[in-house]
Amino acid sequence: MANLLFICSKNQWRSPTAEALFKNHPEHQVRSAGTSDKARIKVNEKLLDWADHIFVMERKHQQLLRLRFADHINHKQVVILNIEDNYIYNDPELIEILKSYLQEYL
Repeated sequence: MANLLFICSKNQWRSPTAEALFKNHPEHQVRSAGTSDKARIKVNEKLLDWADHIFVMERKHQQLLRLRFADHINHKQVVILNIEDNYIYNDPELIEILKSYLQEYL
């Protein structure tokens, strides 16, 4: 079983939608977090250490992780999904984009 971590800015729309997409998945455990101080759940060392795979919505999220948590992500691949902050939680278009990008994990 792989641990998947999805990261966006405020952990309100994009990363929680990705987390919900994998809820009760038989092969993965999933969590989500945000990079902003205003994030619902803030990314931290414990979450990064827990994750086997880290997915960020934008390049800026990867850059922030490298600045703040270099020791916790150096040995892990951080996948940039390139999904801009244009969607609300569970937006059907966002779900379709996530499904297409994450097909090998679903």
